[in-house]
Amino acid sequence: MATKKEENVQETLERDFTLTEKLAIIQTEFKSKKSRFNSFGKYNFRSAEDILEATKPFLLRLGVSVTVTEDLVESNQGFPILRSTAIISDGDGAIHAVAIVGVDLDQKGMQMPQKFGSASSYGKKYALGNLFLIDDTQDADHGKAEPVAKAKLDVSDPAFDKALQFVTTGGKLETIKNKYELSKEAELILSKL
Repeated sequence: MATKKEENVQETLERDFTLTEKLAIIQTEFKSKKSRFNSFGKYNFRSAEDILEATKPFLLRLGVSVTVTEDLVESNQGFPILRSTAIISDGDGAIHAVAIVGVDLDQKGMQMPQKFGSASSYGKKYALGNLFLIDDTQDADHGKAEPVAKAKLDVSDPAFDKALQFVTTGGKLETIKNKYELSKEAELILSKL
C-alpha cells in the first residue's frame, strides 16, 4: 500500500504527462462494469454512463476532463445521422474520437424522442469506446480479452526523466513497471536508486 507521500508524488508525476500519455494511462487502467442486461441477446453490456462513471477517478488525478458532444449531420440517406464526439482535454490540448450513427425512423414501438435518444446513447458509447480503446467483443462475456501491451520506456524517452524523478523522490519502481515495459538500461538505472 502506497504512503500518502508516494501517492502525492505519483499524482504530481502523472499531472506532468503529456495529454497522449494521460490518455494512454486511462486506456490501460480503464475498468468499467457492465451494468446493463440485454434480455434478447442474453448478455451484459456497458452504457455511455458506465464508461463516464469509470473515467471519474482519472479526471482529477491526471488533470483532464472528458466530454461528449453531438451534432446532426446533413444526410441524403433518407434518415438523420448523428455524429458523437468524445473529447479528452487537459486545458492545453484535446484529443477527439468520433462515432457516426443513423437514426432508425422506422423503429416500431418508439416515439420520435426515443428514436433519437437511442441513437444518441449508442453514438456516445461508441465515441467513448473509440477514445478509450474499449472493445466489447473481447470482454469477459464475449470471450477472454487479450492483455494490453504496455508502453515501452527507454532512457532516451522524455518520460524516463519523469520516472527518474518519481523514483528519486520515494516512488516505487513497481509503480513504473506497472505502466511501462522498461528497457534493460532503464530498469538498471531505476533499480539502483
